[in-house]
Amino acid sequence: MPGDGDGATTRDTDVVIVGAGPGGCVLSYLLARSGVDTVLLERHTDLDREFRGYLFQPLVLRLFDQMGVLDDVRLLDHDEVRRPLLTVFGHPYEVVDFSRLPKPYDYGILMEQPPLLRLLIDRSNEFENFEFHPATTVTDLLTDGGDVVGVTATDRGHDETLELHSSLVVGADGRYSTVREVAGIDPGLFDSQVELLWFRLPADAVHSAAQGRIESDGIVLYFGLGEEEAQAGWFIQKGAYPEIRERGIDDLRRRIGAVEPTLARHLVSFDQCSLLHIEPGLAERWVSDGLLLLGDAAHVASPVGGQGNGLAIQDAVVAHSTIVGALDGADGVIPAARLRRFESIRRPAVEEVVRLQRRGERALSWYVLNHDSIPGWVAAPFARLLFAVAPKTPGFRRAWETFALGAEDVSVEDAPFTS
Repeated sequence: MPGDGDGATTRDTDVVIVGAGPGGCVLSYLLARSGVDTVLLERHTDLDREFRGYLFQPLVLRLFDQMGVLDDVRLLDHDEVRRPLLTVFGHPYEVVDFSRLPKPYDYGILMEQPPLLRLLIDRSNEFENFEFHPATTVTDLLTDGGDVVGVTATDRGHDETLELHSSLVVGADGRYSTVREVAGIDPGLFDSQVELLWFRLPADAVHSAAQGRIESDGIVLYFGLGEEEAQAGWFIQKGAYPEIRERGIDDLRRRIGAVEPTLARHLVSFDQCSLLHIEPGLAERWVSDGLLLLGDAAHVASPVGGQGNGLAIQDAVVAHSTIVGALDGADGVIPAARLRRFESIRRPAVEEVVRLQRRGERALSWYVLNHDSIPGWVAAPFARLLFAVAPKTPGFRRAWETFALGAEDVSVEDAPFTS
């Protein structure tokens, strides 16, 4: 990569992908395998950072299989989930049953993201037309007459400025996307009244793949992540975390213990905790000349239903076929007209998932905000009746099948693969 007169290192490529999350890494692998010159930029020095998306639904396993990586993914440390259990005022309910889905994709996987991302990057590195730059922060978009023609970035590992010229820039850099912000695109965030307090636990704190509990004292969910760790989430009112910290870890342990005592014993420090701001949204547009947004950069996912990974990976699969088709015979920047196929396919599907998530989030928020004022003798029979009846309704079944299988059929297009 030769330098220019200003000291920047310049490089021409077909596609620059910003963000090495699930969407960016899947798209990188698919494009690299299709012979597309691809550069992946990641602002963090390594992939061992905090992630909050742990569930990979049956639909994702099918896509991994079509990509030829499922066997490798299954070798990574993980837990399989088929019938997540929800306990409501002491009564257990199997509200979702993945095992009823067509085999062999009749289960989901719970796992940490970093090993998966490393696997996808390693597989991408098998192709000479792929480059990965960690510790590299995008600082601006390069434009020409309104078209996005590349990015400028700082490679902190090599202490140099990069100027990458491309036919397309893909913003896959998450809910706080720099690419989206620099492009002047409104993230379209919705207001939320709750937040999710995550805390890490040793693996033996959880004795089943996935569980949730609803009691008079609140809502907690918890699940295993393989042989070493487990994760739990405690829904709280938005803005309440500073007061929770001020009250101390013993008070938090007591409150969580009132819902699930076994978890509380393993919570010893706020160092185990991290706060997820629930701010779902739909960006006003996902494509323009030379630019495409996917995953949380295009639509910020709510944690309701664990949809973030699945949505981003489906985006990547559709983006792959769109980009490969748009590059065929193209000269220069890919125009928005050739990228709109991606948004026309994905936006209706994402909007359906968001509608379902928002519906669930409203009910959850109401309970989190009001459970202290509802006597248990009133809440318990009503909640038990609700969870006994609701899973049998067509609307509920449609919702969980959408979460498990996607709102529309998405498949990997393997015709462009070079190997």
